[in-house]
Amino acid sequence: MEFIERVDFLILDFIHENLSCKALDILMTIVSQLGNTGFIWIAAAAILFMIPKYNRCAATIVSGIAAGAFVGNLLLKNLIARQRPCWINDELELLIAVPQDFSFPSGHTLSAFAAAVVAMHFDKKIGAALYVFAVLTAFSRLYLYVHFPTDVIAGALIGAAVGIAVSKLSDSIAERYSMRNS
Repeated sequence: MEFIERVDFLILDFIHENLSCKALDILMTIVSQLGNTGFIWIAAAAILFMIPKYNRCAATIVSGIAAGAFVGNLLLKNLIARQRPCWINDELELLIAVPQDFSFPSGHTLSAFAAAVVAMHFDKKIGAALYVFAVLTAFSRLYLYVHFPTDVIAGALIGAAVGIAVSKLSDSIAERYSMRNS
């Protein structure tokens, strides 16, 4: 575990030392803040709810975010209780408030990938757009020094798994419903 943490810090320090600039400071702060409490994904679902053909997609995105929050934020974060990089290396001045919950997995990334996977399941163009934002969200958590790379990778993998699971469940429910009404 110590080796993994050393590699995690090497990556974070590389990002901080080689990519930091005013434009990315602003962009990454905004991207990360949009992911707070799943705001951007709930907003995306709300927009999709306004278009009847995307109602099931929207409901599945919300289900994915809820399932991801339960698995990632309530269960895994508290079970694993991993410190954040900014808690360990507190000499770095953060661009955002220091998060108070544990680090593993990245909840922002988990929600982002769950929403992107669900959207891709229903509509490739919408899914591609959400994937771009999901990757930006994941990178923002590294750039802002609030997650380790392994937190973000785990968040993406768990989010993708949750997205696949809720999409399959949605398809199963829709199939059963349409069979009963046929």
